[in-house]
Amino acid sequence: MNEHEAIEQALSRAGAGVGEKPGPAARTGREAADVARRLTDRAIEEDLIDISYATIDSPFGPLLAASTRRGLVRLAFPEEDDDAVLERMAERLSPRILEAPARLEPLRVELEQYFDGSRQSFEIPLDWSLIGPFGTKVLSATAAIPYGSVLTYTEVAGKAGSPRGSRAAGNALGSNPIPIVIPCHRVLRTGGSLGGYAGGLDRKRRLLELEGALTPSF
Repeated sequence: MNEHEAIEQALSRAGAGVGEKPGPAARTGREAADVARRLTDRAIEEDLIDISYATIDSPFGPLLAASTRRGLVRLAFPEEDDDAVLERMAERLSPRILEAPARLEPLRVELEQYFDGSRQSFEIPLDWSLIGPFGTKVLSATAAIPYGSVLTYTEVAGKAGSPRGSRAAGNALGSNPIPIVIPCHRVLRTGGSLGGYAGGLDRKRRLLELEGALTPSF
């Protein structure tokens, strides 16, 4: 039996015995949601999920978050296409993906605390599987930048072992799959200008203002 068949079989067992006739037309919205929850619980119980995902509210709009057994692997801004993000993860990591908000609850809590100013560092584990070797060096250096502080692209490149690789460091920062949590917004151009940011310069500025690294502009 292949993985796809195993998942289907487990989900079928989870939906069995609920005293309902099959088919969405026979269920109310609440009943359908309850069945979906039981299906998810059974898949989790039988360890059939490699990637769990959920949508998390933020001041920037809904963020798509995905986690593996190792930790948070992806955080996508609202303008990114959710289906495309999930499809790329299925291709690169595993097709065994299921929406499971409970598994992302610790992240939701930490993000809420971060945005309301009561949290300065994240404690959730991270999965670096979507980041290449040089990107790992760059983003590891970036993750070490304290709350409220900034470094330049050149400084981050130096900490990654490539002092002349500021452009390559910028590319690695621009493809950061876990923004906010890995704080690539804390990297600026020499001279203090914002530089680039995959989430848009307005978001970068707002994050830096939240952390006190920039004076709010009104």
